[in-house]
Amino acid sequence: MKKIGLLSDTHGTIPEQLFDFFSACDEIWHAGDIGNMQVADQIGSFKPLRAVFGNIDGSEVRLTYPEINIFTIEKIKVVILHIGGYPGHYTALARKAILAEQPDLFISGHSHILKVIYDQHFRLLHINPGAAGKSGFHTKITMVRFDINQDKISNLEIFEKSR
Repeated sequence: MKKIGLLSDTHGTIPEQLFDFFSACDEIWHAGDIGNMQVADQIGSFKPLRAVFGNIDGSEVRLTYPEINIFTIEKIKVVILHIGGYPGHYTALARKAILAEQPDLFISGHSHILKVIYDQHFRLLHINPGAAGKSGFHTKITMVRFDINQDKISNLEIFEKSR
């Protein structure tokens, strides 16, 4: 079993609650708009980090992290893409990746809106963890954690705090 911490759109800042909320996690996944390598390095020195770059990320972040991160953990195939949309409203790149990879879990960021939706059509769970940074229109900082055990995703918990 793996415990996963998921966040997005930090835009160069780390919420102070990240370290407590993700303390029991085995890995942290970042769905883009990291902001700078200092944020990535700080998270990565706390827990192993898997990430993608987002539209605000500069060349250093883009050279370090891919646009799309595709991997399997336990028996769950994962696709992470910063600008991906959501069920029924996927971007062209997200739709192409979903069709090619047939993931069990599709993660995106960008919207700053937390969403957890099961996509009946593609038979996958979509998670957008919202925004964990201070920049943007969102009024709440949000992060998500969950367990992956073989082919099951469970115990999903949401962190939410007014900014």
